[in-house]
Amino acid sequence: MRITTWNINSVRLRLSSLARLITEVAPDIICLQETKVRDELFPAKDIGALGYPCQAISGMKGYNGVAILSKRPLLNIKTKAWCNKADCRHVFATINEKGVGPIEIHNFYVPAGGDIPDPKKNIKFAHKLQFLKEVSKWQKRRQKNLSAQILVGDLNIAPLPTDVWSHKQLLKEVSHTPVEIEALEELRLAGSWTDAVREIIPPEEPLFSWWSYRSKDYKKNNRGRRLDHIWTTNALKKHISTIDVFNAARDWEKPSDHVPITITLAV
Repeated sequence: MRITTWNINSVRLRLSSLARLITEVAPDIICLQETKVRDELFPAKDIGALGYPCQAISGMKGYNGVAILSKRPLLNIKTKAWCNKADCRHVFATINEKGVGPIEIHNFYVPAGGDIPDPKKNIKFAHKLQFLKEVSKWQKRRQKNLSAQILVGDLNIAPLPTDVWSHKQLLKEVSHTPVEIEALEELRLAGSWTDAVREIIPPEEPLFSWWSYRSKDYKKNNRGRRLDHIWTTNALKKHISTIDVFNAARDWEKPSDHVPITITLAV
């Protein structure tokens, strides 16, 4: 089973890119972030025609938005609001997989956090930390019932020194500050999650999934960050087969600033 996560940065603007991804990667399930479209305007028919008739969406006009696209039925579809904000950052659903049983798939778009890494001076950063704290508490309450689960998405944090182009220079930059890394680790531990990407790609190997549009030559500068993640619970850890970071998508016409990441589970 192949699952891809991708911050597409507008699903309608990049529908042709989504079609190309499907042709080249052929995932069974695709989790998108920043779809940037209200549910009633989501291109459900077009995506269904691409082979993904089963869809779980949560969207708003021009901002945020998450979607799970699947070739197989999605059960128990739910959305959840965090920090008393209905800003479409979390959707989850269950699929049934032979030999494994029900697998719950969570798709998150964590707040970016603005530019100033101080919750007292920056309400966006305070929101980000509160978001992570609330999700962690929720995970702890659910932990006894955790079985086969996958958490994917743009978590907007690059936790390891090798997840950023310069650990030293970015320690005071939002997405790589110690307080964010600690909050993300608390979330990971709360759900007993395994960082599936680093389970396959060694932690000492530099790895990025995002490059800023501000860079005129992102390849030459290569000032990237690993903001996109795939986590699994222990029930699926033994099934992790491959991880593929699809860097080629960053060179497509009108690309997203993020690239897709795909996990293959041997089930």
